[in-house]
Parts: sequence; structure tokens; C-alpha cells
Amino acid sequence: MTKPDVLMVGRYPEWEMPLFERDYVVHKLWLATDRARFLSEVGPAIRAIATNGVLGAGAELIDACPKLEIIACFGVGFDAIDLDRARTRGIRVTNTPDVLTEDVADMAFALILASMRRIVEGEGFVRSGAWTKGALPLGKSLNGKTLGVIGLGRIGRAIARRATAFGMSVAYCDLAEDPEASHAYFPDPVSLARVSDILVAATAGGAGTKNLVNAAVFEALGPEGLFVNVSRGTVVDEPALIAALEEKRIGAAALDVFWNEPNIDPRLLGFKTVIVQPHHASGTVEARKAMGKLVRDNLAAHFAGRPLPTPVI
Repeated sequence: MTKPDVLMVGRYPEWEMPLFERDYVVHKLWLATDRARFLSEVGPAIRAIATNGVLGAGAELIDACPKLEIIACFGVGFDAIDLDRARTRGIRVTNTPDVLTEDVADMAFALILASMRRIVEGEGFVRSGAWTKGALPLGKSLNGKTLGVIGLGRIGRAIARRATAFGMSVAYCDLAEDPEASHAYFPDPVSLARVSDILVAATAGGAGTKNLVNAAVFEALGPEGLFVNVSRGTVVDEPALIAALEEKRIGAAALDVFWNEPNIDPRLLGFKTVIVQPHHASGTVEARKAMGKLVRDNLAAHFAGRPLPTPVI
């Protein structure tokens, strides 16, 4: 039986590669020195694209593969995939929800704790010898604070559970109020920010949420507020965030995602009140292995004519 041709947009974890190459003819786009020529040569044979939430699959890439049947995304976010073009072509799209939820929520709280309790600063304080000359400035307690969650989906709910365990109050905003949620609901990020000590973005990316967190939100969060982003860089008006930090209209930020990652705005690195991570909220061995398996399960189901485990379209 002939193995289907799969275009892999970016390298998957090392343990995934032998499994993909066992079951498919894998064409590695990231190794191509001439992308256009490479696609002109292999594109006509491609039946599946294996990508991730950052690299996605735009219209140009989709159109280069006339026999394309399915796009499998290694990640929960699919905003970098042109869903309209996929629908027009009748191409299925899958992602990997649920399996990374708890790890992303853990990272959200790691960022919160790192900022509120000065973890990064304190580590440097000890290593530099500064501790012998005085005390580290005091941090802030989580107990009794209000955590605002933008987007009460799978990840937002997991973050809210952790906040409750830390003795925090939780409020949220979303497209509509969740009748099963016990937390206070606010119709928009501005009104949510007004009641929040810490504001976490956990919503989906895409055109519908672009610049959702903007200057008005930061103004409402206030000079003592902490903003945390574990969603997508596009959710935040980054110049407005930088301005709010420069003018001390918010207290701090802890960020796992950025507009132009990995080439982030260097101004963000100049703030002592900003903690940064390399888009690594799902970066655990356990989560990544489960994500890879779900990508492969979706592809296997498609080529066997079975229902897809986690379809987007």
C-alpha cells in the first residue's frame, strides 16, 4: 500500500519524526532552501499538511497542494490556518485541544507567581550576591486578589480553578455568559479589567480577537495591575502595552506570546517589570507527546475513512 504524501511545515519533536516517516512520505518544508521551487516539485503529490499553531497554513500554501485533503495542526490554536480557503476547497482541518489545557494553565500561574512574588528577580538577587547587602523588595500575595480571565474556555476554566485554590476571586468575560460558571461575568475586557488585580488573556486568536486587549483595557487595569498573556500575541495591542508599561499605567506584565515572535519588540526586554517566555506554555514532554499522538490519530482516521477525533472543520 502506497504511503500518503504529507507536507510537514516545521519540525515536530524528535520522537515524532520516526513515527511520521513510518506511516507517511514526509516532505520537510522547513529544510527547503527555495520554498517556491520545493512546493512546485512536491505540492502536486501532497494529500496532508502537518503544521503547528504558529506556522499554520496560508492560502498560498494550500493552493500549492491541489490534492490536499486535510490539515492537521500540532496545537490548539488554528488562527494561522486559512479556514476560508480550506472550506472552499473542502479540506478538513484538525487541532489538538484538551491535551495541553492543564499545562497551559500551569504556565499562566507560573507567570503570575513569578511576577507577584519576584521569583526571577529574587533568583538573580541571590546569585549576584546582592542578598549580602540588603533585602529583596517585598512581593505581593495572591490570596484575596481578583483574577480576571479573558476567555472562559477550556484553558480559562483551568486557570480559574487554580485561582480559587490560591484563595482568589475570579471574574471573566467572554462572548456570552456561561450559565454553569459560578464566577462574576463581565461583557467586555474593559469592565473586567476594572475589577481585576491580575488580568489573564486565555482567549483564541484570529481576526475576531485582534487587539482585544488595548489601551482602554490597560487604563482600566491600573498602575498596580498585572497583565498575563498565554493566548496569542495578536490578542494584545502591543504598542499600547509598551506605552502602558513606559508610563506606569499598569504595574507589570508576564508574557508567553508576542506579535512578531520570536523577533519580539526589544523594548519589552528593557522593563524590569516584564517577565517573558518563548511561547512555551504547552512545553512539557507529556503535553507534546499527547499533541503529536492526536495529530497522528487525526491523520490516520482521515486516511482510513473514520470520523476525525478533533475536527475544526
